[in-house]
Amino acid sequence: MATTRTTTTAGTTAAKAKAGAAKASARDRLLDAANELFYREGVHTVGIDRIIEHAGVAKASLYNTFGNKEGLVSAYLDGRHLVVRGRVERTLTRFRTPRERLLSVFDAAGETVTAPGFNGCAFVSASAESTRGGAVELASDHHRGWMRGLLTELAAEAGVADPEGLARQLHLLYDGAVLSGRMDRDPSAATSAKAAATVLFDAAAKTAGSPAAS
Repeated sequence: MATTRTTTTAGTTAAKAKAGAAKASARDRLLDAANELFYREGVHTVGIDRIIEHAGVAKASLYNTFGNKEGLVSAYLDGRHLVVRGRVERTLTRFRTPRERLLSVFDAAGETVTAPGFNGCAFVSASAESTRGGAVELASDHHRGWMRGLLTELAAEAGVADPEGLARQLHLLYDGAVLSGRMDRDPSAATSAKAAATVLFDAAAKTAGSPAAS
């Protein structure tokens, strides 16, 4: 009797684990397909049927996992955010002084624009035809808010008088580097942006009398 119950319980657990693995696998395949197709062709161009076909899953898997296309787009952009954030944070660990750390954000931008398959900023592309208050706008606001906050924090650590003002200027340079890297097919765009950022930072640090300017 006890053996039967144990066997039944083990079988149920195994079945649940198998079902969970299948669901996770379907989610991963959908996200992989979305990442490839959305980034290459655009979220508004690629329809659900193409995603499903490319992922090799049932249509129900998409709706059960993400609810609808907007949910999938939101998850796709969250993934792109994590990629950018991870690249920037890894770059920051290579530098020690506040000045170096702040300017290293442009080294990360350089890695972005020279990466294989680079096709511009996913958030800019997705926002081109997005609706106000929709998933794309929310994801873009989150991503840009994180970047602006990081630049402000690094500028404050460097002791400049107006961290928010400098962060806004550097954010504009960062955006320009990524845009130029795509539109002009210029792999040196981030290097040029870093040179301009260096001038802005040194001027701001000198005005504040910060030792980071030296």
